Amino acid sequence: MTQEAVGRDTSRGASDAERVTSRLRQAIVAGEFAPKQRLVETDLIEMFDASRGAVRAALATLAVEGLVERVRNRGARVRAVDLDEALEIVEVRAALESLCAARAAERVDEGGVARLRAIGEVMRAAVDAGDGEAYAQANRDLHQEVMDISGAKVAPDVVKRLRAQNVRYRIRLAMQPHRPTTSLPEHLEIVEAVCAKDPERAAEAMRAHLNSVYEATRDYFAKKG
Repeated sequence: MTQEAVGRDTSRGASDAERVTSRLRQAIVAGEFAPKQRLVETDLIEMFDASRGAVRAALATLAVEGLVERVRNRGARVRAVDLDEALEIVEVRAALESLCAARAAERVDEGGVARLRAIGEVMRAAVDAGDGEAYAQANRDLHQEVMDISGAKVAPDVVKRLRAQNVRYRIRLAMQPHRPTTSLPEHLEIVEAVCAKDPERAAEAMRAHLNSVYEATRDYFAKKG
């Protein structure tokens, strides 16, 4: 095989592994696999129409991200998050996202203001309509928009991984009837603080919101037993 052919083959293998990693990550985040559910290589090969090498590479990558864990003599499974870890994730998010909110307030332009206010209106409409799914999506959009405006390079990737690890609890919290009504004013205060270009107010608004998420997460686990 020529060096060029070897290069093409290696590139295809890397691309296949990235494709499987992305699709498996999305499936776990969407709750298609339950916590502690075994991830059998042969099943994943068939499911994603991929090579064994690509599946193994995907599992290794997701293990580093904290979505998958290796169990001795049992293979891989979806990693479960307990109460202590779930709360720590929220604490770390609060530290990073409050910093991003402050930076966003310093950097926001007219386009950013318009986007944030538009997301706020979507959230308000979703609460009025009782549409939990639309609210959850707007919630994700708002947090992402704040990070995008902040211009941060490292924090967004870290927060993305943390949110993925906690995704099952976040979705269930967001879908509870009372939660959107509780968190809407918190999100709208984040919007107003960033749009007012007030870094201290923006950081405090984000911290207050995530402190609320912290308490809601603790209550969720308590009810879950």
